[in-house]
Amino acid sequence: MNGTDRVERSIRDDGFRVVSEQIKTVRSISLGVWVKTGSRHETDELAGITHFLEHMLFKGTEKRSAFDIALSMEAVGGYLNAFTSNEYTCYYTRCLDTELELAFDVLSDMVLHSTFQPEEIEKEKKVVIEEMKMYRDSPDDFVFEAFTSQLFEQHPLGRPIIGFENTVSAFTRDHLQQYVNERYNPSNILISVAGNIDHDRVVQLADTYFSFVKNGETADIKVPLTPYHTVRKELKKQIEQTHYIIGKRSIGNTDEDRFKLLLANTVLGGGMSSRLHQNIREKFGYCYSINSFNHSFVDTGMFGVYTGTDAGYVDHVRELVLTEFEKLRTELIPAKELDEAKSQLKGKMLLAQESMSNRMMRLAKSEIYYNRFVTLDELVDNIDTVSAEGIRDFASQYFKAEDFSETLLLPETKTT
Repeated sequence: MNGTDRVERSIRDDGFRVVSEQIKTVRSISLGVWVKTGSRHETDELAGITHFLEHMLFKGTEKRSAFDIALSMEAVGGYLNAFTSNEYTCYYTRCLDTELELAFDVLSDMVLHSTFQPEEIEKEKKVVIEEMKMYRDSPDDFVFEAFTSQLFEQHPLGRPIIGFENTVSAFTRDHLQQYVNERYNPSNILISVAGNIDHDRVVQLADTYFSFVKNGETADIKVPLTPYHTVRKELKKQIEQTHYIIGKRSIGNTDEDRFKLLLANTVLGGGMSSRLHQNIREKFGYCYSINSFNHSFVDTGMFGVYTGTDAGYVDHVRELVLTEFEKLRTELIPAKELDEAKSQLKGKMLLAQESMSNRMMRLAKSEIYYNRFVTLDELVDNIDTVSAEGIRDFASQYFKAEDFSETLLLPETKTT
């Protein structure tokens, strides 16, 4: 499936970008305003400000109250939301194609004209701190946060995106305004749209609603990656299961081996038919769910296996996981299994095209990480060309047991 004839991009003189994909067979659109700034661009003192700012952009502008913003898209059957990652922030909406200009109006108003009222800032601090408590109460979120802090110790990637109570509690209106001035510049912002749209109309609306008063340079904040060393960490909480992660630093979004890892990850832990699920849950009953994961950033990443199991089974689970790593290192994946993994990946990509929001996000991430649109045909070709020998050669170095760290969240011992 080739989408190049429907995808267009425009770049203004100030660096502001617009990418769009026209799909005439739908009546909906998904519009995203992407800012190339995330938690890794924060100083230690401002940890969590990107996420906090994302919240505050919903709290009122010069012409809309927080309620007006919430109602704006819902009143026409649409949906408005946002999210923050390590490397970017996205504000987006889904709505009917007839509401394209309204979508531009609302999102641009939030991004460019939020007022950051002090009373709203103080209220939202309490909201975000409650969000932190929610994550701490979730064992899988808690153990992933601990695991990430191990992998990227003393680096912004190792901090929780949401920040810490002490940093968030100290945020002021000046902090927010200064961060916007430094990071929310035209050259650092991307508009991505997918659905029943016309690119020229999108560009026209982008120019109308995103005409910036300023055009400052966005500082390219790059904190060098700290050295990686393996660590085994045990934590305790009042829970029933032990939550266990074994993992390591991984490869970045542009690494030439990323498709080999993508397929190895699918074979290893990509669903109920995967080796981990079949050989640990189905064969021995050591867990309810188990999966492998791979998260990539621009220059690094993290890979691992996560499961929840009884404390008494942890050693057995570890041994079985390492056995699967060793098989990838030393044995060729059978042709049938590899073909099925390739079909699984390609099927997921094609099914994702049913969603305008998924298309919009793929457009934006392609632009952010590759500075161009990566077609589905190109992705399919890259997957199809990976061989069993190529995966084994890659795995022989990547899956060495001594390179993996562990994080365990254990039940607290009950006392009478």
